[in-house]
Amino acid sequence: MAGHYDAIVVGVGGMGSAAAYHLARRGRRVLGLERFTIPNEMGSSHGVSRIIRLAYFEDPSYVPLLRRAYELWRELEGEYGEQILHITGCLHVGAPGTAVYDGCLRSCAEHHLQHQVLGPAELRERFPAFRMPPGTGAIFESEGGFLVPEKCILAHAAGARAAGADLREGETVLGWEVDGDRVRVHTDRGDHEAERLILTAGAWNGRLFPALAPRLEPERQVLAWLGVSRPDLFQPEAFPVFIMEVPEGMYYGFPLFAGGPPGLKLGRMHHRLEPADPDLLDRDGAGREDEEVLRSFARRYLPDGSGPAQAMKVCMFTNTPDENFLIDLAPGEPRVVLGAGFSGHGFKFCSIVGEILADLATEGSTRHQIGLFRADRW
Repeated sequence: MAGHYDAIVVGVGGMGSAAAYHLARRGRRVLGLERFTIPNEMGSSHGVSRIIRLAYFEDPSYVPLLRRAYELWRELEGEYGEQILHITGCLHVGAPGTAVYDGCLRSCAEHHLQHQVLGPAELRERFPAFRMPPGTGAIFESEGGFLVPEKCILAHAAGARAAGADLREGETVLGWEVDGDRVRVHTDRGDHEAERLILTAGAWNGRLFPALAPRLEPERQVLAWLGVSRPDLFQPEAFPVFIMEVPEGMYYGFPLFAGGPPGLKLGRMHHRLEPADPDLLDRDGAGREDEEVLRSFARRYLPDGSGPAQAMKVCMFTNTPDENFLIDLAPGEPRVVLGAGFSGHGFKFCSIVGEILADLATEGSTRHQIGLFRADRW
């Protein structure tokens, strides 16, 4: 046996690194197993910037979790000594009646969030990069911004290791089994035992827990950094992060950022509706069709940021049927904790999801309200 631990975390990306961090800081003996490097570009926890926002159109019940997530990100940033959270404000753009617009207002009203409602002319005057048609509205929240995902993972991993966690790169989990009061994990380097197992392997979670595979669908996603003709319009002080719902789909974007490739970063939710096999996905395979999905949007709504792609990256979403997360004790296996199905909008929650996973692994429950994420909702 390679060793016995209080908890083994499989997958040390955004969620897994945070879980290892919180467990180790509670004095638990933690083993983290990552088949690639920490961090890496093989899964769903990369891409230079990830939106964080407080007014959550998806469901108002996310807002209390986000308040705690902000607290934890700021604590982590202070410990790490480098900026990982950038506040730019966030625009939620869409016509009244769209999910983005109505859902954002609902969250603001239910949780008394400060916000401003802007019409197309007001939006153009304040943020001149945008060209929105009549009938479109926008809700601006000042607390929105973006996280640097690679730094977030490095910060959580460094904190976990400083607290005694053993985080291993290049070790692939082949399987696991519950044996009485312990869980045995088999890898390509040997076996390990623990009191609890936490599965945070992203698009590979369905293979590690096959009973849930039908509810966890990996999907190919592409991000592009487009050339800009007016860089002044896309600086953080003039261009907040945004979520926009228009007839062409739901898009999101970021200001220029010196820490990443040059250009306006854009993505489309569920890019081209392409299921993905995480072991076969071509991470370097973004092409002209992918670029056109994003440039066609930019030409209409952000014309000064619609130049040729300066860089593109392929990643994955892992979607649940309702696009809410899966955070729970595994059905029929209380020694196994699941963190899965983050459906393209989960990274901002890594800090608090790590805390929740640590709660479930040590106490079997959490003070946070996670009923929306229960495994038995299906």
